[in-house]
Amino acid sequence: MSFFQRLIAETAEGRMALAATPQIQDGLAGAISRETYVAYLTEAYHHVKHTVPLLRAAKARLDEAHAPFKAALDEYIAEETGHELWILNDIRNSGGDAEAVRSGQPREATRRMVEFAYDYIDRVNPMGFFGMVLVLEGTSVALATQGAEAVAKSLGLGPASFTYLTSHGALDQDHMVFFQRLMDRVDDPADQDAIVEMAKAMFGLFADVFRAIPHERPQGREAAHAV
Repeated sequence: MSFFQRLIAETAEGRMALAATPQIQDGLAGAISRETYVAYLTEAYHHVKHTVPLLRAAKARLDEAHAPFKAALDEYIAEETGHELWILNDIRNSGGDAEAVRSGQPREATRRMVEFAYDYIDRVNPMGFFGMVLVLEGTSVALATQGAEAVAKSLGLGPASFTYLTSHGALDQDHMVFFQRLMDRVDDPADQDAIVEMAKAMFGLFADVFRAIPHERPQGREAAHAV
């Protein structure tokens, strides 16, 4: 079993729990309100604006023995820079107050997820950050490929409201191929364990972020199954 296969296998439970959250289930079906979509974008802004700082923090903590992974982080930095601005534009084009979001604060669950990532990089093992990459990019692919179209149709919103999801999803499909190859180069058992540990924690923390988004389930969807 390659390390990537191990990572996927050992995080399957967390992935299923995240996918089963009502906000994701109903988002993939297009069964959410405009307010819920804007609330999702709001929390996305508050964690995505930390993506590049987290990437830089992880890179700064890696030694030269991890040169290939430092180079990979440089590629991620180049790709991820400015994505939070896409989200603000989507909020604006969806009828939300982008400036209020920019100057506002995240919900507690979002704050906890971001703080956990910084702390793990700083105190445990910066290679663990790749576990967060798995969670965020894997989830955005699912939301982009299915959810954006369904929500756009149900809410009557145009493409200008979905630039983050649709563009990010296309990027992340390529990123996941890159990510798989990169993970199969991780041969240090401590690094492997850190990535698995971070991914497991992040699936739970990210699920909490979605659960905290205000949302009323449409009648008849309580029995929906995880995708």
